[in-house]
Amino acid sequence: MTTTVGEVVGAMLARYPADTAEDWDRVGLVVGDPAAAVRRVLLAVDCVPETVDEAVAAGAEMMVVHHPLLLRGVHSVATTTYKGAAVHRLIRSGIALLVADVASPGVSDALAARLGLLDVRPLRPDGPVRVGRLSEPRPFAELARDVAGRLPATAVGVRAAGDPTRTVETMAVAGGAGDTFLAEVTAAGVDAFLTADLRHHPASEHLAGGGPALLDAAHWATERPWLDDAAALVRTALGTPTHVSDVDTDPWTLHAVSHPKEPQP
Repeated sequence: MTTTVGEVVGAMLARYPADTAEDWDRVGLVVGDPAAAVRRVLLAVDCVPETVDEAVAAGAEMMVVHHPLLLRGVHSVATTTYKGAAVHRLIRSGIALLVADVASPGVSDALAARLGLLDVRPLRPDGPVRVGRLSEPRPFAELARDVAGRLPATAVGVRAAGDPTRTVETMAVAGGAGDTFLAEVTAAGVDAFLTADLRHHPASEHLAGGGPALLDAAHWATERPWLDDAAALVRTALGTPTHVSDVDTDPWTLHAVSHPKEPQP
């Protein structure tokens, strides 16, 4: 079924309003003519050369992505930069680009659903952190393995920090970088917190202060589940076929486990 770029934008923004995005974020139509026809939409976390190639190969006339391509002010989109090259490739290929990124309903809701959390609620109205309870209490080490099995596979996998034997009944989740929410989840009294991009000092100080156990997954993996929700919206609202990208755009491509050195004679 043929629709238009403008109709896809309208359907997405009706569900994910631009005014509910973070103040620093940049959402909306980046490339494309609202009147142009769309027969297939590709959804991805990032607009990078690999996902643009995928859109071209899939015959998509539009990409919907989570992360902004042009987050900060630019003075050039020359092809000498990868972002400029992406813009030119999209235009030459007749592919529109829409960025959609809001806190609620957004990546954290989809992440909580992927993990099977029950009675999910936001820590604060329209906030990016979601809290829910596990179907049954389990040791933290077991939870870490379960989370790793439910999230899309990446080289990084899932790192865990905390007592492996700690019983977890409630968990907070925040898709994407989430160490700015450590104090918030501690105050909420949850047993564990799953997010991405945790830094050494905030994480160690959080644990030393008795905060929830931590699960640190790849940034891309915590946001990939949202693509399925967005794709379902496009298909349901407009009847337009979609293709969801599983291209892992996480920058980390290898994970080498360190081993203790043998004592020297």
